[in-house]
Amino acid sequence: MYQIKLKSVYSCPADDIPQDINLPENWSLSWHQLETFKALNNPNIDVIFNIAMTGDGKSLAAYLDTLLGEQNEQFRYILALYPTNELARDQQAQIKHYIDLFKPNNEPRITRLSGADLEIYAETEEIRKEEAIATKIENSEIIQTNPDILHYLRKGAYLMPKDRPDKLWSPLDNKFNFFVFDEFHIFNALSIANIINTMLLVRHTNRDKKYLFLSATPETQIIERLQKVGFNCQVIDPYQEQKYQFPDTLEKCRELEAKKWRKVVGAIDFIFIPLESSYNASENWIRENKNLILSHFQKHQGCKGAIILNSIASVKRLTPLLQEFLSPLKVQENTSLTGKIDKEKSLQADLVVGTSTIDVGVDFKINFLIFESADAGSFIQRLGRLARHDGYEKEREIINFDNFTAYALTPNFLVERLFNDQNKNLEQNGIYDRHFFHDQIRNNYRIINNFEGYYQRWAGVLSVLLSSKSGLGHKTIEQQFAGSKEAFKQDCQKVFNLSLKKTAFCMRKWGEEWQQLSGKKGNPIVESASSFRGSNELQCGLYDLTEVNECDRFKTYNLPSILSNLDIEPITEAEFKRILEKTKAKTNIPIPKGRFRHCLGFMKLNCYREERLNWKFTYGGDLKAIANSWKVTVLPTFRIVQEKARILQKK
Repeated sequence: MYQIKLKSVYSCPADDIPQDINLPENWSLSWHQLETFKALNNPNIDVIFNIAMTGDGKSLAAYLDTLLGEQNEQFRYILALYPTNELARDQQAQIKHYIDLFKPNNEPRITRLSGADLEIYAETEEIRKEEAIATKIENSEIIQTNPDILHYLRKGAYLMPKDRPDKLWSPLDNKFNFFVFDEFHIFNALSIANIINTMLLVRHTNRDKKYLFLSATPETQIIERLQKVGFNCQVIDPYQEQKYQFPDTLEKCRELEAKKWRKVVGAIDFIFIPLESSYNASENWIRENKNLILSHFQKHQGCKGAIILNSIASVKRLTPLLQEFLSPLKVQENTSLTGKIDKEKSLQADLVVGTSTIDVGVDFKINFLIFESADAGSFIQRLGRLARHDGYEKEREIINFDNFTAYALTPNFLVERLFNDQNKNLEQNGIYDRHFFHDQIRNNYRIINNFEGYYQRWAGVLSVLLSSKSGLGHKTIEQQFAGSKEAFKQDCQKVFNLSLKKTAFCMRKWGEEWQQLSGKKGNPIVESASSFRGSNELQCGLYDLTEVNECDRFKTYNLPSILSNLDIEPITEAEFKRILEKTKAKTNIPIPKGRFRHCLGFMKLNCYREERLNWKFTYGGDLKAIANSWKVTVLPTFRIVQEKARILQKK
């Protein structure tokens, strides 16, 4: 066990706030918030990257112009895009709170839109999804959604074949003049390529928009690519401009506070727990150290904590154990398999046990954190949940935290690199500022491949689709956008360094190969390459019998994780749908079912296994020859073999 201390972080206040920015009483702005406002109103800037650290108010920076209401007959309509629905839900509550405080003169209407929300709204109003989206566009000043919906809207996924491809994106682009991408650092190369395609499509079919990327990490790749095709970018980096201070004494903290510097995060007692790199090492450590967790809550009255793990199964196994052991403290889970009601309860619990569902942007008021991670990015992201608030309100009483403590359950190799006697990146009981510490984690932890080569190989697939007969080349808009189509294609080739003719040739070839292989029409490779996050052919529908709330029992999960961790009973798709419709009729609550449309199989979830089971994929053909071809290939058949289980075959 190694222990260090992380200094608190203070953010510089803005100087000379313009008179037309009317703030709520006793409010001030941080330097980066005012700089973002200025950049948004600078006609020479197209794209802004705000890389202020987690907890420093990037959301207010994004919405400030809109919160000031309509000025000189102009208003900043916002389309805000969040990588998770959980974050969008959290931000909706945050922005509603800001609207109550700022009281803009036009009372902007907020719409939060997910795939499930869209399906339920369309079903309730007895209209098609396309009409539902059009209604939301017309009746909203702020739309908070995920980038997937924006992506599929551009591809015409919600339209009939005879419809104009611009039927939805044209009114959207005509109205909304500001696009915000939050937590941008977690997007992968596939998503970034699709976002660039969207930006170029908007540029050449409408007028220039403002784009704001909020990220705790600078994204040099996308900046260089955007500049290559003429986007003017500005990076707002408080650290580089020396707008952060890291005081190490109470006296220095008070001096900064007297100068109106705002505390972003408090000082943290940070403990590294080195573990073997095995599947359940973190889960076992928590089981063996539950007394440590209990004693921490007993020592620090009013403590609130979170445990963030990589495995949903571990969370499912640990939650009942901790609920019983820590009683009467309230322990709740929050994962992608947790029902909506329990997710909402978890935000008020004394201890929440969750996965990546809660590490992306959700604003927890906690002072105790135990977490594992998979790489440098998730390590820094999860640490960012801690020390953002000095306390919380409970039954109209303010509870102040007396300290902040983090336990990082880390692989042995990381601890050895960080505390190596020769390198001395960190020292036992050392005191460090947050920026230096983050650099050490990035330099010594696993670095995920940034897939720089992806753009040249695959980004053009969507470019071809957007400019083809299903996009700008559609007979209903071809003449109107003839010039736009050619300019769009030229920019795509330039930004991705590829030939769209060559890409189109490959796409036709993949379709022909698939038809020869399967006897079916379609193009699975193109479908996957043009999706927003990639496709999941192994996703299954679950009817979760462990879920208390009936309407929350219908879920999706990937087959490998199901086989490893769940005790299941296979059922037919017809049986699954029958149970869903019966539950819907019984509760009179709509249940979105579009997510089950492409599921590989359906099953009942009886319970979570105490031990992980081993399984493997098998393929009857010659995989070596396929691998040596260095080509993406669709396998027509594979089998999954699991110990003491039947063989599941997928065609």
